[in-house]
Amino acid sequence: MDNNLLSNCSDSKLYGCLFFSTTKLARELGRLADEAFSKTGLSPSHAVLLYIINLKREVQQKEVGELLHLTPSTITRLVDKLERKGYVKKHSEGKNVCLLATEEGLQQQEQIVYSWSQLQNGYQGVLTEEESLYYLEMNDKLLRKLTGEKN
Repeated sequence: MDNNLLSNCSDSKLYGCLFFSTTKLARELGRLADEAFSKTGLSPSHAVLLYIINLKREVQQKEVGELLHLTPSTITRLVDKLERKGYVKKHSEGKNVCLLATEEGLQQQEQIVYSWSQLQNGYQGVLTEEESLYYLEMNDKLLRKLTGEKN
């Protein structure tokens, strides 16, 4: 595709649009993540969720959903698959669902960390360390403003 196509169209709604730009970036990073996490047998979303559960050993499902900005139905679907694989167990504490790391899930942690490293290696060098930190700060600021979070 001719990358100049949009930049030459000064009236294009796509050029300079944060939504369009971040969606393109998310698709490319998603492709890299799929490749990096393929050895885990899990999608990047499942692997990151399992990583967090493994770190905490026990965590409320709602807390993880909020951390990852996932809807309750999405987090339930992800957890259900991890539970079917035997990587997590869940139990209810009143209205809250608590997630527990299993021994099988904990055994995946090393491969998840390695895959995460592979993902970062896939885009390392594209931006300087300073540019990466600035991008992350701007991304966090935008997210906080759009979601109404304080600092």
